[in-house]
Amino acid sequence: MDDERPEVLTIGQLAHRTGLPVRTLRFWSDEGAVPPVARSASGYRLYDADSVARVELVRTLRELGIGLEEVCRVLSGRTTVAEVATAHVAALDAQIRSLQVSRAVLSTVATRGSTAEETTLMNRLARLSAAERKQIIDEFKEEVFGGLDVGPRLRDRLRTVSIELPDDPTPDQVDAWIELAELVQDPGVRARLRTWMELNTPVPGQGRLPGASIWWARQVVQTVAEVRERGVTPEGPKATEMLAELFGDDDRAAVLRSLEAGIEAGAERYRRLVARVRGQASAPDATAELEWLARALRAADRA
Repeated sequence: MDDERPEVLTIGQLAHRTGLPVRTLRFWSDEGAVPPVARSASGYRLYDADSVARVELVRTLRELGIGLEEVCRVLSGRTTVAEVATAHVAALDAQIRSLQVSRAVLSTVATRGSTAEETTLMNRLARLSAAERKQIIDEFKEEVFGGLDVGPRLRDRLRTVSIELPDDPTPDQVDAWIELAELVQDPGVRARLRTWMELNTPVPGQGRLPGASIWWARQVVQTVAEVRERGVTPEGPKATEMLAELFGDDDRAAVLRSLEAGIEAGAERYRRLVARVRGQASAPDATAELEWLARALRAADRA
């Protein structure tokens, strides 16, 4: 009989040779991926050594996530493995990005103990398109920075401020974007940041504003951090000496207004979220130092 020749395999023998279930091989055979080379006198499917190699190729492609229809197209010569692989790499990249977003949202939900409504909002914010994210940031920039009476160089810098998620964001970047999007869409936050900007942005021809260095130069924060580490209290004489060194003859009331506006606006939180969205390292959170400095300024004003 034909099925007794060594070079011919029954479907059971093919299954034994390849380690695959008979039902899988029968399905692949029915779909045209591994067709029999002949039939026995009894009508049973017969395969040969080339069929073994064909099964191994089908198994490899299926394990890589390629559908059986595409596998058949490769085997029939209508497309190449490279072409199919290219398409699947793109599909896998998209799936990975989607999974990263899902992981970031779920991680944020777990950390915050979010409600169902908050979870829905966070998921929507995380899955916005690049154009939708840009619209949120553009509206925020216009309300906070728009119309400021500043010089052309600073105006161009403010106009081109970029806060964008990369094409392949990390979970931390997605988490930061969710928090930032919630923050910049809050009308109260926008109003407070606008006030802060007005207090710290000089008009053309005007010199440095009192207190602006608190936000634009980190050495102020570093100086405060050092005296706090030494146990200096904001109400003590050492703090008064430090204020004199930092601000000289500047209008202390104006300095305090600028500082309080930034604290109330959450400027430090905004700065750090922007850095996280961009995937950049940021300076440590200076909220404690800024609040200490505000106490020192108030104490000096009362003295």
